[in-house]
Amino acid sequence: MNLPEKYLEVRALSLQHCQPLMTEDYIPQPAEFVSPPKWHLAHTSWFFEEFLLKPYLPSYKLFHVDFGFLFNSYYNTVGSRVLRIDRGNMTRPSLKEVLAYREHIDQNMEWLFAQNIDKQIEGLVEIGLQHEQQHQELLLTDIKYILGSNPLYPVYREGASLTSGLSDSKGWIKMDEGVYEVGRDSQSESFGFDNESGRHKVYLNDFEINKALVTNGAYLEFIKDGGYERHELWLDEGWSWLQSSRIKMPMYWHHEDGSWWTFTLGGKLAMNPSAALSHVSHYEAAAFAEWKHCRLPTEFEWEAACDQFHWGMRWEHTNSAYLAYPGYVRPEGALGEYNGKFMMNQMVLRGASSATSPGHSRNTYRNFFHPNMQWQFSGIRLAKNG
Repeated sequence: MNLPEKYLEVRALSLQHCQPLMTEDYIPQPAEFVSPPKWHLAHTSWFFEEFLLKPYLPSYKLFHVDFGFLFNSYYNTVGSRVLRIDRGNMTRPSLKEVLAYREHIDQNMEWLFAQNIDKQIEGLVEIGLQHEQQHQELLLTDIKYILGSNPLYPVYREGASLTSGLSDSKGWIKMDEGVYEVGRDSQSESFGFDNESGRHKVYLNDFEINKALVTNGAYLEFIKDGGYERHELWLDEGWSWLQSSRIKMPMYWHHEDGSWWTFTLGGKLAMNPSAALSHVSHYEAAAFAEWKHCRLPTEFEWEAACDQFHWGMRWEHTNSAYLAYPGYVRPEGALGEYNGKFMMNQMVLRGASSATSPGHSRNTYRNFFHPNMQWQFSGIRLAKNG
């Protein structure tokens, strides 16, 4: 598949994700960490406008002079922007205008592709596509949160649950102590974000890692054993978070009349105890691991062992802080704000999820979130010392 074809395919998937929505579903922002679907569609278009069309297509004309202010996310280099918490207040521009904006960007990108573009521009297009794929996953998680905040628990699409995958592997993988290479080779022709490079050596002690993800049923036993009431299981900040949030279970779980239910993109369903657990924070993952007399793997242990187990069903919590690899240099310009400035107070997740766009997952990918966040399709794989 050539680059223009890939561009059209990726852009089309964003619209496909939104196809089941009603117009009213495109606007709400029920929490600060959630962005409205309308904003996602506009922001991913703005990315191509700002980093490709404005600098490299001489004939390009802005669709709207205010869209850079409305749909910039966090690029201080580019200029001022709407506060993240206010994205849901933008009833204007209308959905119709945002869709017209996407068509405007796509038409102009077609004209850019018609030129004799060089490797630098091709690389920027690839970043734009990878960026949109990141937002496609966020789009699904945000849609789920928006619909899950509705007391009617509306169905996004029949049979669309992304949390029903079974975790049926058994046993532990034993890994010998030694030196392992991790990270992406910066000379590789395959795509990788800057935070995945450079490849380097790490020393690991003997350890074991489970072949299976933790299931709903296993986590339910943790709840029944007082897991959310036993302070000795929790990190100090996790316990403080628990007391202030009053959370008693994973996000989207419901306990009603003695039965357990979970909200999915396919509606509210009876919880499947054999399905892989999802929507737990790092704090919850660490507490569960403590309850099991185990621990979470480091991101380097995960990468060293990942060829020996199935991954990609859930983003998997690790016990690694999100930090730069040796030799990391933040890129110049606005794209230097893409990853490097977030290397503080966040934890690494590995492995992709059932909401990840096709072709977007790889074993060096480093996702990162604050340890209290539950709304991603995140699960638990246990590790222990060898």
